[in-house]
Amino acid sequence: MERDSISPEAEVNVPLELSVEEMIEQSIGVVNWTQILQAVLVSLQTFFDSQQTFISIFAHAQPTWHCTTNNKACTSRSNLCELTKTDWAWDSGNVHTSVISEWNLECTSSVFASMPATSYFVGSLLGGLVLAALGDSSLGRKNLLCISTLVMSLTALASAFSPNIWVYSIFRFLCGIGRAPLAICVLVLVTERVSRKWRPQAVMAGFIFLSLGMMGLTGIAFLNKGASWRSLYIWTSVPGIISSVLCYVFLYESPRWLLMQGREKDAMAVLRALGSITSIGTSLPKINTEQKLPKTNPFISLKILLSRRWAVKRLLASMLLAFGIGVMYFGMFLGVGNLGFDIYLTSVFNASLSLSSYMLAFLWWIQHCNRRSSLLGFCTISGAACIIFSVVGKGHKGVLIGLELTSLFCACMAFNVLLMYMVELFPTCVRNTGSSLVRQAMILGSAFDPMLVLLGNKSIIYSYGTFGLAMLLSGVLALSLPETRGKVLCDTMEEQELMDQERKLIP
Repeated sequence: MERDSISPEAEVNVPLELSVEEMIEQSIGVVNWTQILQAVLVSLQTFFDSQQTFISIFAHAQPTWHCTTNNKACTSRSNLCELTKTDWAWDSGNVHTSVISEWNLECTSSVFASMPATSYFVGSLLGGLVLAALGDSSLGRKNLLCISTLVMSLTALASAFSPNIWVYSIFRFLCGIGRAPLAICVLVLVTERVSRKWRPQAVMAGFIFLSLGMMGLTGIAFLNKGASWRSLYIWTSVPGIISSVLCYVFLYESPRWLLMQGREKDAMAVLRALGSITSIGTSLPKINTEQKLPKTNPFISLKILLSRRWAVKRLLASMLLAFGIGVMYFGMFLGVGNLGFDIYLTSVFNASLSLSSYMLAFLWWIQHCNRRSSLLGFCTISGAACIIFSVVGKGHKGVLIGLELTSLFCACMAFNVLLMYMVELFPTCVRNTGSSLVRQAMILGSAFDPMLVLLGNKSIIYSYGTFGLAMLLSGVLALSLPETRGKVLCDTMEEQELMDQERKLIP
């Protein structure tokens, strides 16, 4: 009876309690052209990130050489370092085609010769540890993405004017620091601005640009074949600088992050700009944001993340898993010169294979398959295939190609699933920090790849054997992580704990 006494007008005026997830689903549940263009603009930054990550394939390539005397000790299979300088010469008359030939690194130790490439990945590791939390606190996703692209591109441009390997390594280190938060910012920003239904397709755009970036790099390298390696940095860095400016002018911030910062009006403005329903309301509903991050401490999100025992366990397991995948994934691309095939053709083929894996992963696999079992399966197959063909060696090219393609495809699929998985493992208040730490573990694994690739010039078991072993061992850790397919993205640690308790994942 009391229910019947309440007028319809009174019911309408009762304030509704909305979560951030409900607000997102209500306002941008249907994809429109604004959301598509914003996703493309965000994802475009991975195009330039990919080029700077894999540019060492061509800039640091070992040039081909030929004998210049009738010395019987000089043959195509001779050890270059055991010959005198007068017995051989580079096939290209231009010694500036590679860092190796310009600075006479062909006979130096693997540690010294790989120093510029390793410096890049070490910079990425340190930069991620320092800058990751800024995306959750003071800077936000958009500003951190723009700064990351700009710093990466400017230092890449400066690399083109390096007078020696020491200065060059410093610029590569700074470039790595700059690009460290880029990939995570893209992933988080795209994920947080679309509804749950369209999340995999939106994320896929970043991976497509990642493959296109590598293809573009291969094309630039082929067109500049025989020219200085410095031209590669100029052609790949200038467009990145322009892109960072366009991002700053036209890109919208994540409405989830704005809400967690208490900027409800700004968040509603973004939701109206992105949403298919333009009239969300003239007054702001009451939104649950119990865990807003203090602006005075940019690293408070890290403290919040480490304050929960379940979060620390989840973080450590996902980081160790990412480490093994990082060793394998980046090593497979950087080590194409060890296989004895044309690096331009092989790079294009590898990029095409990774592109097909992205399409499969985000158009079908992620929507229909569990994260844990997928990671376990792909890591096992990829690691085992890599170990087998590293033992078989270069003498069986047919077997080598088949196993290499199988291993690479499964490594790409594991990489795809992991990047989607780590965004879903952590709530909004610490998502950028948690995802970045997992990403940094992946970068730590890749930091060993340049040296392993150079060791692989002697025997591929040193490179690909190590890649496969790391992948095989790390895949088991997927079993210790919770399944997240089809689950909502929680916003606070309390919401995540409540959901996990309901699923009996934590006591």
